[in-house]
Amino acid sequence: MAQQLANLFTRVGQIGFGVAVVGGVVNSALYNVDAGHRAVIFDRFMGVKQTVTGEGTHFFIPWVQKPIMFDVRTRPRNVPVVTGSKDLQTVNITLRVLFRPISDQLPRIYTTLGIDYEDRVLPSITNEVLKAVVARYDAGELITQREKVSRNVSEQLTERSAQFGIILDDISITHLTFGKEFTQAVELKQVAQQEAERAKFLVEKAEQEKKAAIISADGDASAATLMAKAFGEAGEGLVELRRIEASEDIAYKLAKNRNVVYLPNNQSTLLFLPQ
Repeated sequence: MAQQLANLFTRVGQIGFGVAVVGGVVNSALYNVDAGHRAVIFDRFMGVKQTVTGEGTHFFIPWVQKPIMFDVRTRPRNVPVVTGSKDLQTVNITLRVLFRPISDQLPRIYTTLGIDYEDRVLPSITNEVLKAVVARYDAGELITQREKVSRNVSEQLTERSAQFGIILDDISITHLTFGKEFTQAVELKQVAQQEAERAKFLVEKAEQEKKAAIISADGDASAATLMAKAFGEAGEGLVELRRIEASEDIAYKLAKNRNVVYLPNNQSTLLFLPQ
């Protein structure tokens, strides 16, 4: 009985070991392709296969085949470039691109460029296209026609990247500055324009003040002429009328004053009243 149990346990152990070995072999022959990824199979005897494996769990031959994973989701990348404008100004420009590989061309990309294809391609073609486009515009046009510049860059860069199996979903200029000398020249120009506007304002103000003075002088001359004419016609009567009006005004003010209860003696009110 004991011998039979020993044989049974030995048999179970052998079966378990066999299952473990088979499980290990099967597990080593499986690989997973995550969401947003694709796999390219490298065969030690046949090289890179031209079929692209999609998402899910797949079989491969261990030690003979090797799956190479590629991320086919859209990813951002910033590429800074220093170049020159048409008027020989230094331009610092940064381009932001959203890129992804063409899935069907992954075997060719892996064969010709490798896994780090974006590091090999994007900086070089971006530098090339930006220098070619920026050289067509002067510094002022790069600012005033930024949308047109961005469109030209997008068209040419999309065409160039397609030659390497890369799709550019979006291209935008995120940073655009000029050299220190140009920036200082722009600031000096703005200061000069402000000074010119200030000088223009002062000139216009002086002209307006001059016109106002002339008009005021003309008014005073006309008033003097009228008064002289009135004096000539009425004689001293007009002066007496003005004295009476002034005396009435003074008397009214004195009457309103609480500290004055009578008209002081020997106080002139511009009118000699009887005592």
